[in-house]
Amino acid sequence: MRIAVFSTKPYDREFLTIANDAHLHELHFLEPRLNRETAPLAHGFPAVCAFVNDVLDAETLTVLQAGGTRVIALRSAGFNHVHLPTAAKLGLKVMRVPAYSPYAVAEHAVGLILTLTRRLHKAYVRVREGNFSLDGLLGFDLHGRTVGVVGTGKIGAIVARIMHGFGCRLLCHDRVQNPECVALGAKYVPLDELLAGADIITLHCPLMPETKHMISAAALAKMKRGAMLINTSRGALVETKAVIDALKHGQLGSLGLDVYEEEADLFFEDLSRQVIQDDVFSRLLTFPNVMITAHQAFFTCEALDAISRQTIANVTAFERGEPLVNEVSAPAS
Repeated sequence: MRIAVFSTKPYDREFLTIANDAHLHELHFLEPRLNRETAPLAHGFPAVCAFVNDVLDAETLTVLQAGGTRVIALRSAGFNHVHLPTAAKLGLKVMRVPAYSPYAVAEHAVGLILTLTRRLHKAYVRVREGNFSLDGLLGFDLHGRTVGVVGTGKIGAIVARIMHGFGCRLLCHDRVQNPECVALGAKYVPLDELLAGADIITLHCPLMPETKHMISAAALAKMKRGAMLINTSRGALVETKAVIDALKHGQLGSLGLDVYEEEADLFFEDLSRQVIQDDVFSRLLTFPNVMITAHQAFFTCEALDAISRQTIANVTAFERGEPLVNEVSAPAS
């Protein structure tokens, strides 16, 4: 099957090509992001492969379907960037990669926690400049601290297990309790109780209408003063302007982000020779107690291999008329 692969980077080409060896699809790698303007590039391709910052809104999907596209293979777990009702109306099948390497994202979240706890990002720059002073680098022990895990699926459960290994007390919030977390001694509580009781809060839940801006000004006001917030899930879980205000007034003690709600025009690109036009993001970069990585939590060899293999396998299942176990669809109205 001919597949148009959008938002291609060198690593996408490498891993998808290897994964395709046993399937023999015809891969066409395209650098542009998929949106309503670039959708005509997929004309004549029955399959389209898209990434997290591609925009598959109603207009884009309409252009794809008119050009002969029948299946959309997402090389991501999230699918909030796809207008599923339109896809269903047009008869487009949408498939995702529900799990690849939960360890990759979980370990990155813990890396952000350790970096902020011990000021590693500041220490690294100081030593390279010949400054060996310890002033301003005072950290705190993780042992004995309370960590709040919001969302205890595969990734959240691994984070809970790692933090339990540090000797942390665990508070969890989810619609369904994970027995693995319960076995660690985690206490499931309402979100407000978690916000009020945790020294470190880490987000591991999907972006849905009910979770958008779950960390708002009101939520931040309920947190312990000086608490740490980590987000490696979806940027729009956090209301960025409210977080900036909380950082300015000391209500939020530190912030670790691997995602940002307006990241589409920033992340995955080299903008080092340009002036960043996003004033909100630029303001975040001025805080010494903020650590931002550019949506790289998933970026391990193991994860890219798993994502590529499952993405190609999803297209093969469609081509062969097999059950589409990874299909996503709009909820029934």
